[in-house]
Amino acid sequence: MAERIYFLGIGGTLMGNLAILAKQAGYDVRGSDQKIYPPMSDQLAAAQIPTEEGFEQAHLEPPPDVVVIGNANLPRGAESLEFILDADIPYMSGAEWLGRNVLAGRHVFAVAGTHGKTTTTGMLTWILEHARKQPGFLVGGAPLNFGTSARLGSSKYFVVEADEYDTSYFDRQAKFMHYRPRTLLINNIEFDHADIYNDLVAIQFQFHHLIRTVPRSGRIIAPWGMRAIDEVLEQGIWTPLSYTSVDPTSKELEASKNVDFWHAKTIASDGSHFDLFHNRRKIGALHWRHYGHHNVSNALQAIAAAREAGVSIRESLDALSSFEGVKRRMEVLAKKGELTVYDDFAHHPTAILTTLQGLRNRVGQEHILAVVEPRSHTMQMGTHREPLTTCCSPADDVIWFKGDNVDMDLDTLAENNIVPSEVMDDHTELADKICKPVKRPSHVVLMSNGGFGGIYDMVRKRLL
Repeated sequence: MAERIYFLGIGGTLMGNLAILAKQAGYDVRGSDQKIYPPMSDQLAAAQIPTEEGFEQAHLEPPPDVVVIGNANLPRGAESLEFILDADIPYMSGAEWLGRNVLAGRHVFAVAGTHGKTTTTGMLTWILEHARKQPGFLVGGAPLNFGTSARLGSSKYFVVEADEYDTSYFDRQAKFMHYRPRTLLINNIEFDHADIYNDLVAIQFQFHHLIRTVPRSGRIIAPWGMRAIDEVLEQGIWTPLSYTSVDPTSKELEASKNVDFWHAKTIASDGSHFDLFHNRRKIGALHWRHYGHHNVSNALQAIAAAREAGVSIRESLDALSSFEGVKRRMEVLAKKGELTVYDDFAHHPTAILTTLQGLRNRVGQEHILAVVEPRSHTMQMGTHREPLTTCCSPADDVIWFKGDNVDMDLDTLAENNIVPSEVMDDHTELADKICKPVKRPSHVVLMSNGGFGGIYDMVRKRLL
């Protein structure tokens, strides 16, 4: 009989995908959550995984062989949690279960960093798939080249989005500490997750512990000249290191002569065409559908990492030319006449800035309206108050949306913003405003890391 696993908090992106992986591996899988929304509810149903709403004790009877507990609202006192402890049912966090049961013994590619993880994970996975490496993967979004966010795979390779957030109420270390990567990609390190980390130093502490887990036969890939990452590397590194850079200066090229160095020289200002160099020698070029220097940087990381699996440069570039992207990363939501509306999963001022700058470089002087719902924990706590006043600088206008879960003072933020700004709090009025016919090419970017009160369906209905 298959081992019975119960996922407590199965509606979350990580936990739902872990449940799918467990089902693929032959486990008897069930789970529950307070509410389970699409697309995860649809994916779980497609995988034929039974789910229940709520955290009642009855859901766990008869007791499963093991319970995987997610980082949801499951404090001590929750009925199901107290039953697990009283009945001495074996339990672990989702990240621990993944590390023990899926990643152990495999060549793990872990993609870490404050932002860009999901896109880079999707790029690297698609390169390996295109090169017939048949990787397993777990992506914290929906990569459009695949029909799922998670797959066991049939080779030794596994690509995982490696998050620095803690794992559960009883395991406060970063999730990525359970993954034991052989190839580690670090996109960037900035202060985030102010609800669990006091400052940037606390986050750097976690990243250096991750570096300590990478074997000397592995590889670490990091951007050149990023102070927060350099400070981590200076604490000690025992693994070969490769650097990446987009449009490095002549001085930076000279300084990089003694390291393994990958760089891109953008031919098109929006990053849709660039030449690829390795150790200052041109080795290829890429024309692709994506834009923004941040995506070029993501591509460099993925190309350098894929080499660790024996993928040639030509194979990597061919794969990226057909990379479709990830849902909610500048995904075109609707288009009508001269108006284009995008959906972007924005959660950090730097990500907002780089995304909007990429669009500006692509569309030139055409009008850009940024609509931002600042709902992340760190934004809510005011940590990013100053960067938020400037991060929308590539846009012409900004609407700051005050949803039910936004507690910060948006009126003051709008007054201090360097871009003409207004505050709105009604989804219907917002949809009406952004969907008005325009006489010149215009771009509206909806930026939120949540459901945005159903605004996406409202926009589609008005424009399609």
